[in-house]
Amino acid sequence: MTFTKCACIETLYTELPFLERFRAAKDDGFGAVEFWSWTDKDLDAARSAADSAGIAVSGFNGDAAFSLIDPAQKADYLAFLKQSIAAAKQVNARSLTIHSNALGEGGVVMDPCGHLSHTVKLCAMFDTLRDCARLAEASGILLNLEALNITMDHVGNFLTTTQMAAELTALIGSPRLKILYDVYHMQLNEGSLCGNIRAYAGQIGHVHVADAPGRHEPGTGEINYRAVYQCLEDAGYRGLIGYELFPKTTTAEAVRAIMAD
Repeated sequence: MTFTKCACIETLYTELPFLERFRAAKDDGFGAVEFWSWTDKDLDAARSAADSAGIAVSGFNGDAAFSLIDPAQKADYLAFLKQSIAAAKQVNARSLTIHSNALGEGGVVMDPCGHLSHTVKLCAMFDTLRDCARLAEASGILLNLEALNITMDHVGNFLTTTQMAAELTALIGSPRLKILYDVYHMQLNEGSLCGNIRAYAGQIGHVHVADAPGRHEPGTGEINYRAVYQCLEDAGYRGLIGYELFPKTTTAEAVRAIMAD
């Protein structure tokens, strides 16, 4: 099958002003766009740009300076998530991405919470995620919990495996709480891409694609994306494929590789 392709317009089309990237993505054949932070965006303008281009907004990050793994930050985390849900509705986005740790500029982990034990971090994340799920169900917005690599981009992040993310969301059991399976991050952290897709496909709410090493378009690294896409299809995944990658040369060259898949 052909998956609906989603362009991350924080990493693609960066040669254009932000609001022009919606139309560029649509013209290149993408069915949706996503971006990272919403607090630095004119949301009304973004909604207008998406509507004018006739392209959907898949989503953006729903957390900021607060972490799921610190019980002292629970109230602040949930308060910001409520604002993010309102922002998602403002641009008609279908989902928000959430993480175990607060991420700063460039995805740097702001606080690994080294003063907390593994047990406290895990239990705090489970406890806060249950309340996140209730907010998601009340709003109709999908939350996708993302594990990140700790070898290249997000040193110190707590959530690093597909298994932990999928088992946490499955235990909570909400149809509005799933995982974001980032092929690039998981290749760096754990490998066994197809094995983990098959094992946890029922919990996958969104997929991110970039090749490894380099985080460029498919075909520039070691990942066999034909096998990955076939595995996703065979496992029953029918969601979006988000291309959160940095072009090796130009956006045009990256898009050609993306659309050839």
